[in-house]
Amino acid sequence: MLERLWQLTELQFRPDEQHHHETLFTIGNGYLGTRGAFEEGYPGETPATLVHGIYNHAPDTLVPELVNAPNWLVLKIWVDGTPFGIVQSTENHMRPPQGVIFGYERTLDMRRALLRREALFRAQSGAIVRVQFERFASLADVHVMAQRVRVTAVEGNPTIEVESVIDADVSNQGVRHWRSDATTIADGDTTGVEVTTAQSNYVLGMASRLLCDGAVESIDDERRPASRTRFSLSREQTATLTKLTTVYTSRDVPNSPLEAARAKLDEATELGWDLLFSAHEAEWAEYWDTADIQISGDDEVQRALRFTTYHYLIAAPRFDERVSIGAKTLSGLGYKGHVFWDTELFIVPPLVLSQPQLARNLLMYRYHNLPGARNKARANGYEGAMYPWESTDTGEETTPQWSDPGADGTRIRIWTGDNEQHISTDIAYAVWLYWRWTGDDEFLRRYGAEIILDTAVFWGSRVEKAGDRYEISQQIGPDEYHENVDNSVFVNRMVVWHLETALWLVDYLHQHAPDDARRLVDTLDLTPDRLTHWRDVADKMYIPFDEERQIHVQFPGFFDLEYVPVPDYTPRTTSLHAILGHHRIAQTQVIKQADVVMLMALLGDELGPREVLLNNWHTYYPRTDHGSSLSPAVHAWVAAWLGLTDVAYEMLYHAVHIDLHDNKGNVGQGIHAAACGGVWQAVVFGFCGLQIENGELKTQPNLPKHWTEVSFRVYYQGQLREFTVRNPEAVPLSQ
Repeated sequence: MLERLWQLTELQFRPDEQHHHETLFTIGNGYLGTRGAFEEGYPGETPATLVHGIYNHAPDTLVPELVNAPNWLVLKIWVDGTPFGIVQSTENHMRPPQGVIFGYERTLDMRRALLRREALFRAQSGAIVRVQFERFASLADVHVMAQRVRVTAVEGNPTIEVESVIDADVSNQGVRHWRSDATTIADGDTTGVEVTTAQSNYVLGMASRLLCDGAVESIDDERRPASRTRFSLSREQTATLTKLTTVYTSRDVPNSPLEAARAKLDEATELGWDLLFSAHEAEWAEYWDTADIQISGDDEVQRALRFTTYHYLIAAPRFDERVSIGAKTLSGLGYKGHVFWDTELFIVPPLVLSQPQLARNLLMYRYHNLPGARNKARANGYEGAMYPWESTDTGEETTPQWSDPGADGTRIRIWTGDNEQHISTDIAYAVWLYWRWTGDDEFLRRYGAEIILDTAVFWGSRVEKAGDRYEISQQIGPDEYHENVDNSVFVNRMVVWHLETALWLVDYLHQHAPDDARRLVDTLDLTPDRLTHWRDVADKMYIPFDEERQIHVQFPGFFDLEYVPVPDYTPRTTSLHAILGHHRIAQTQVIKQADVVMLMALLGDELGPREVLLNNWHTYYPRTDHGSSLSPAVHAWVAAWLGLTDVAYEMLYHAVHIDLHDNKGNVGQGIHAAACGGVWQAVVFGFCGLQIENGELKTQPNLPKHWTEVSFRVYYQGQLREFTVRNPEAVPLSQ
């Protein structure tokens, strides 16, 4: 096993990339995520720990957001009185007034989910020390986080001071969510805080302990309780200190999260670093046993693919079915931690195949939030369940209606919460995919069927009769550059799929689960007239199609808009939306992201003959801006499936590096979760061509010419299956 293909390493700290790398080096365990900020801090840093489900709606803000939890990372070190820090230049290298580093290295070991950082530091006294930090968020016990610091005297006999802090004086970029009346503990080597959100009344308790050989004193503070120790080192002597931190919230325990955290801290202390890390490492080995894809012939993409897989795994809730993965995971404050369609169509599928229990948890979040979806349907005058475009802990619609003010002070109306209604079918599709691959009949009967059927009830009330056909007006498809269009082909065709699936499901339940069928028929009012209406809609839905060109039309009138030669706008990292402006781009044929191409990914050959699908590709791919991070992975998947291997690899390379290379320029706000799940699907469904055919799994590979083989493992109907697809005509990349 090549360890370097499991590691992300930074050899030089660049302040202008600080926020980007804080995101890349995030650690997490499906309960919380902690950005890769430094233990000692750095000017302009954006440290954040985000705990699933802890939202708050602050005054004078448009919508609720995930709350930045107290910062548990803080470990400050003084060397002969000089504070340790990443100071990279000085006029006096022998006696640097603020100290200076001579070398720096930071590595994320993705196989073990361990973050390590080292620096060689000279204090003003002239003493030189090597400082090594390690941290992990336990996958074996999600309430436990651990840090270890080693200080080695390289030159001199320095006096070292170490201060461990829990910093509860935190905000979301200036927005305060925690009440001011925090409870704090400072008792020798142990510190703790308990804080409550101001509006939602969630309580969070956090406790830390500094373990070392010397005496430890406490420093009481109403927001930043601390423990401090002091010792001296002889030359070549190393001191090792361990900081253990535990966290609970009122979502986990009915009373006193701080007391629960203190009890867990005692357990963790008894185990110690080695046993804690061993258990954590073993859990990660089980994750990677099914989640990893091995690519021979392309080390760069191999490592990047492991990076994207790591990031959706650390965000996936292990034991909680009332939370989901936001668009920026738990790695940043982007999109305020809200949950979109990204989860169901981009993250759920790879989890279904590799970690089906995690996928089930995410789908159960949607089941538990059916009341919010029904509330939205009623509020808009419809029946059934109409899922919100953005949701949080309550399941209610949380999409803001207006953007933040632009540079000129103007705001843009956000219509997605009103009219991007395809999310209800996206969720139904994910439920269906989960059942097809897992055969989890209990989930389908008790939970999944209700989602599929009640969202079908919504669509039955939403469609509009127009003469001898049905239409759907005022929609936003995946291409969000074109808002409030009539008869989006993506929406209309997926609604047909949805209603046909719902009708099949009703028959299936009557045959195989009659009690559940009767319950759902009664609860959801699935009368014969309603089912007849669904059949009529599915048969007579208007699907925009150009018979002459043999293509699906994104929406009627699309080709009457201004044609903009998208490929001419290179090189660029800026979206055409930013270049052309919000109002002009809506009058062009520029597409934000895969729309008809997304439809091809979801329905495959069911959408039409291969000639039509190729016509669709050649029509829409040159018009696509890839203004969303979701787009390149879908295009890679579809192009590979169509046998367009060169462009498929180009799109895959772009998608798998979106975060690593900061292709969108906004990774500092968090990882692009959908892109991470999308590249897994592009490799397995696209390049390897994995599909279910007549109840059996088959592959139809179209590998890039320099890939020699790809190996992966998936669950199908409860059985773990292993695949290796080979490229008989592989050409080494160097050629």
